[in-house]
Amino acid sequence: MADESKAPQSPESSQPAASGSTPASPAAGASPISPAKPAAPAPLQVPLDSELSRRYRDRFGAAILDALEDRKQAILIVGAAPLLEIARYSCDEEKFDLLEDYTAVDWPRREKRFDLVAQLYSFTHNTRLRLKIPLGSSEEPSTLVSVWPAANWLEREIFDLFGITFQGHPNLKRILLPDEWQGYPLRKDYDILQQDTAWVRENLGIESGQ
Repeated sequence: MADESKAPQSPESSQPAASGSTPASPAAGASPISPAKPAAPAPLQVPLDSELSRRYRDRFGAAILDALEDRKQAILIVGAAPLLEIARYSCDEEKFDLLEDYTAVDWPRREKRFDLVAQLYSFTHNTRLRLKIPLGSSEEPSTLVSVWPAANWLEREIFDLFGITFQGHPNLKRILLPDEWQGYPLRKDYDILQQDTAWVRENLGIESGQ
């Protein structure tokens, strides 16, 4: 015998909920749920404490100004005075036998206006190391040609575009611009439309269009 004590169900209540139906609104007076805040991005540069950085610190002490890692790239900030000694050690002892690139960055508002940046590669260990060397406007670092011959042309390019002089370079003269060109185009205070109008007029016989 059926249990007649249960209330009869309406046809609607006996139907399953339609898929995609809008969920019930929160009760009146309830605070809406705030979306979760996205996590802050991880910093690109973090302190580096590796066997490699410790060897450099043990060898050169205070000349290693800082050690960082940026996206798995080891970076050593080093002083300009011992740069040649650090370069020789990097090549001979740590086997960074290739100078992949050598360039500079201009920070005109900073006390040490320039950063020299040397990108090194070791065929022996299949690894890279970046050396960054802060420089004042009047500082003249030693040439690295005796360690990596490729530095000859790279230092000429830095001299040409940034005006940084390398002591002991065998042939330090412009490599991209004419020898008589005035100014250093990759310095931040060299306007993007600036040209040596006198050189253009004298050597090309035209007025600069800039």
